[in-house]
Amino acid sequence: MNAYEVNFDGLVGPSHNYAGLSYGNIASENNKSNYANPKQAALQGLEKMKQLHDLGFKQGLLLPHERPFIPALRRLGFTGSDENVLVKVANSDPQLLSAVSSASCMWTANAATVSPSADSANGKVNFTAANLNAKFHRAIEADCTSRILNAIFNDENKFEHHQALPSVSLFGDEGAANHTRFAENHGDLGVQLFVYGQKAFDAGSPAPKKFPARQTFEASHAIARKHQLNFDQVVFAQQSPNVIDAGVFHNDVIAVGNGNVLLYHEHAFLDSETVIEELKNKFTGDKFIPIKVESSDVSVDQAVASYLFNSQLLSRTDHSMVLVVPSECQQIPSVASYLEKLVADTQNPINDVLPFELKQSMKNGGGPACLRLRVVLTEEELNAANQRVLLSDPLYQELTLWINKHYRDRLSQDDLRDPQLLRECYNALDELTQLLGLGNVYDFQLGG
Repeated sequence: MNAYEVNFDGLVGPSHNYAGLSYGNIASENNKSNYANPKQAALQGLEKMKQLHDLGFKQGLLLPHERPFIPALRRLGFTGSDENVLVKVANSDPQLLSAVSSASCMWTANAATVSPSADSANGKVNFTAANLNAKFHRAIEADCTSRILNAIFNDENKFEHHQALPSVSLFGDEGAANHTRFAENHGDLGVQLFVYGQKAFDAGSPAPKKFPARQTFEASHAIARKHQLNFDQVVFAQQSPNVIDAGVFHNDVIAVGNGNVLLYHEHAFLDSETVIEELKNKFTGDKFIPIKVESSDVSVDQAVASYLFNSQLLSRTDHSMVLVVPSECQQIPSVASYLEKLVADTQNPINDVLPFELKQSMKNGGGPACLRLRVVLTEEELNAANQRVLLSDPLYQELTLWINKHYRDRLSQDDLRDPQLLRECYNALDELTQLLGLGNVYDFQLGG
């Protein structure tokens, strides 16, 4: 069946800032409290979408969330008008204000896990919003994410939306950042790889010691059940606890896959040989191609610093592949050298590397792969989705004008207490939902 992989990138929001909230994400912690440039961040992300669209890849977008998120503060006992709540929390607990103002929802790889209709027994595209319960600033995302996904994919005959898993550590779920699907062609029956950091119900199982394991085995299993997957076509693999402690907080910081290719660091998994063998056995195409990156070529620290694996691996119509990388990969000699060797190797289909300048996102700890949610859709399913969120030349122009109209070009942590910023964000997002024809998806629009 003819099907496409559509990358839905997160549009950076007007309150984009650096708060250093994500323990275990080294880039995020290192840039805490620096001045951010929301306008530049949004335009950089939009430019990546546009360039990939121009190269023939199908590209959509997901909306930013409302930030600062006043409903979370009301649940914690703050009262009054939205502006009064903002002022109260700014005066009494600036760290809490930073948490409810986080820019993290721009990284839509964490928005949800998606399984295509070819793999699911119900014959529908299945979505489960991630609970992201490991971090308070991310745990407040799931409800809005679900509303946005429901607004875009609203045909009940073709799309199934599941409630996020219980928001407790036993079922910690970080979405597609720990999930990859392999298939010879996007419309074929695929093999789905779920990567977890620890088994929550087995206290004696291997686990990281320094940083938290954000994805559990139990959560991955639950999503596979909810999506009605055939477990003969599913692989569950544990990420190496040592690389988590080295700053690899998600699998997409140490491995990237697409089609019949998995590019992974030799230390990505607890037992890499077993994982690769199971993927080979379950893959139904002509050839599964694992590409192991040795530490002698790129160390784990260099992989984290460059975000080499936090890249997009995309298939062209001729079945060749392009690796979309952050520009930092060109600045670390060992990584740049490895990429030259990778492209020159005719034993794999990766024959091009496309670097992008994403400094505003990278400083907060997210590269190209973090910025997108992959959704495999048949032609019929694609036509059933909201067409206004699919990037086109006119939409690109409209969004560029919208960003330039509403976004500031300099934002500090202290600016988050400004009630005028809150109103600017509400006005911008209200206009965006009208521009995209999505109706009311935000709490401030729904009276929340």
